[in-house]
Amino acid sequence: MGSIKKGGCVYIITNQNHTTFYVGVTSSLRKRKYEHREKLFDNSFTARYNLNKLVYHEAFSTIEEAISREKRIKGGSRAKKETLIISTNPEYNDLWEEIQDFFD
Repeated sequence: MGSIKKGGCVYIITNQNHTTFYVGVTSSLRKRKYEHREKLFDNSFTARYNLNKLVYHEAFSTIEEAISREKRIKGGSRAKKETLIISTNPEYNDLWEEIQDFFD
């Protein structure tokens, strides 16, 4: 019996003033939203810097593709991350509510 492939999502969250970015990957964006918003991991980077505003996301059919993309984004400069965000979300709107019906 073969393994079941599960999709993944790369996302970028920031704080209210957009001073810090966090690039992450997950197989459940809805679950990850809850973890970030509720600061379930007190000592995490995102909790310390109050990062909970989703400004970018990109879905992939496999988690491996998502991890590969995450590494490319993380390896880029802040300017490249800003360009990526602005390409789909020039106003830096919080996208959490917008995506809730589309991701597990």
